[in-house]
Amino acid sequence: MQAMQQSLKLLKVDYVDLYLMHYPMAYKETDGETEEFLPREKNGKLIFSDIDYVDTWKAMEALVDAGLAKAIGISNFNRKQIQRIVDAARIKPANLQIESHPYFANTRLIEFCREKIDGVSITAYGPLAAPNRPWKKGGEPNLLEDPKLLEIAKLKNKTPAQIALRHLIQRGLAVIPKSVTPSRIKENFQVFDFELTAEEMQTIANFNINWRVYKEPEALEHKYFPFNEEL
Repeated sequence: MQAMQQSLKLLKVDYVDLYLMHYPMAYKETDGETEEFLPREKNGKLIFSDIDYVDTWKAMEALVDAGLAKAIGISNFNRKQIQRIVDAARIKPANLQIESHPYFANTRLIEFCREKIDGVSITAYGPLAAPNRPWKKGGEPNLLEDPKLLEIAKLKNKTPAQIALRHLIQRGLAVIPKSVTPSRIKENFQVFDFELTAEEMQTIANFNINWRVYKEPEALEHKYFPFNEEL
């Protein structure tokens, strides 16, 4: 409740439409102002907390009861963790936010979530596979340079990014691309004046190599680390 009240104060609003639990993993609590957001040991290792995400979910349900959040959701949960939430929840998640792009379709998790939670919306973060990520290693693929994506983009008179975003939208996902460039931000909205054919959708679906960009290796030892489980 305190964290929500602090967020509302900073946002200068009385409530939020959607409040997400960003990870099933908890870290040592800080005051959010004078201390680091993610506290670390002197050796740089993150300080974990073993708080159960189900307990966190129950606290989030109380936020809905209090009128501080219209809806609540989860992000970066695996199937087993989603099932635990669904089994324990009085208020079911309204939204699941996960990494999804043509090189990491995440189809099985999406289908599982849609089957288990009626009416859930799913948001794809990293929809362009974060081509400018600081931790990029040599030899890793660049989605926006994929020859087949470039070919479709040329045919549609669109950018490769617009084609990738449109593909996700036609899969029924919301997309949240990140950019600081005004022209690209504008382009990211210009994806509703065309459609991909069934053949083009399948071509892009065939890009999938189950390649996750956001692996969160620093949290690998956390008891609730989500990415060790099968999708």
